Amino acid sequence: MLWFILRRLLSALPTLFVVITVSFFLIRVAPGGPFDLERPLEAKVMENLNRIYKLDRPLIEQYLSYLGALARGDFGPSFYLRDFSVRELFAAGLPVSMTLGGLALCLATLVGGAIGCVAAFRQNSAVDYSATALGVAGITVPNFVVAPLLQILFGLTLAWLPVAGWGGGSWRNLILPVLTLALPQIAIIARLSRASMIEVLRSNHIRTLYSLGLPSAVIVRHAVRSAALPVVSYLGPAAAALLTGSVVVETIFGLPGVGRYFVEGALNRDYTLVMGTVVVIAVFIIVFNLIVDVIYAALDPRVRYD
Repeated sequence: MLWFILRRLLSALPTLFVVITVSFFLIRVAPGGPFDLERPLEAKVMENLNRIYKLDRPLIEQYLSYLGALARGDFGPSFYLRDFSVRELFAAGLPVSMTLGGLALCLATLVGGAIGCVAAFRQNSAVDYSATALGVAGITVPNFVVAPLLQILFGLTLAWLPVAGWGGGSWRNLILPVLTLALPQIAIIARLSRASMIEVLRSNHIRTLYSLGLPSAVIVRHAVRSAALPVVSYLGPAAAALLTGSVVVETIFGLPGVGRYFVEGALNRDYTLVMGTVVVIAVFIIVFNLIVDVIYAALDPRVRYD
């Protein structure tokens, strides 16, 4: 297993290199630049800005310089938020987004998995139909509708929870944004686990366990272990998306995460901020896909990477 992990990490380096290279040149192909404003700057000011940020150099030289800085862990200065470097922005915002995403993912996995399993064991019953309806509603209703409703109900009407703000990571400030992030994932995981559990319950090895007269707890444990595989596959990209922030939720609840940087970097042509975002997301996807493969081997004895 250790050799497999090392091999996967080494093979991920060329993928990361291609992603960085393609993103670097694509963002510069588009017309415009980070200092193009509605009211154009004076030619001398523009020349000085390009010189300071090394944008006056040949593109290949900028590319090689960026790769060298990135190898040292330096994402460069932000062109839009000029008092901060990209690393400083991520250092401040990424823990907030990871806290929200991690809690939302844990909540969605536990609640969605439980709902899906219960619905599968009571297939075609009122419980099953209710779980399916809730799953459809959770997928179709967007976050920008759910978040204001939760704010109005629990924040303004009942006055139980704050409607916005980080509050130093207080649990009261986390409940509404975490719930908003988790609801769509609960619906998706519930549908995945229900479909997978129904298929597993009809499989030969579960029928054999029933015929041997084993206790229900043992059968359920074996069934859940097999049914968890599709859910684990989904959790890889879902974790990368949640942990890197949700711009809608963070904007509505006024949270200092990295979600808003994704949009600001693209709109303001902040090259370094966009590139930093691409690198972070790519690394998260690679790491979580590797974790999924390791969990696969732990859940399914037929999977071997030796």
